[in-house]
Amino acid sequence: QLQLVESGGGLVQPGGSLTLSCAASGFTLDNYIIGWFRQAPGKEREGVSCISRNGGITNYADSVKGRFTISRDNAKNTVYLQMNTLKPEDTAIYYCAGGPSLFQTICFMQQARYGYWGQGTQVTVSS
Repeated sequence: QLQLVESGGGLVQPGGSLTLSCAASGFTLDNYIIGWFRQAPGKEREGVSCISRNGGITNYADSVKGRFTISRDNAKNTVYLQMNTLKPEDTAIYYCAGGPSLFQTICFMQQARYGYWGQGTQVTVSS
């Protein structure tokens, strides 16, 4: 069974940067599309970004386009989310999730298509 563990969260000032990591075990990561999601207090969980199995296709929520970058290193079984120019509204628990796919070059942001989830890491953007 695929297991995912997020790390890299913390407290950062507005305008700062953080890099989140999602480390996989149990199965090789390159069989899975990986998505990042977040849930702010009092709000529903929302999609942030996703990356295809081969890393060639990425997608971003409009709220993070141009500020966040998703990448993956299948040899290290790890996916990253580089977050720049952070804003207070980025404050949330961030989750990575894995969804199996037969195709190398697609990714999706629908939460229901992801069967494996990490425990989350807290990101707080505040001065």
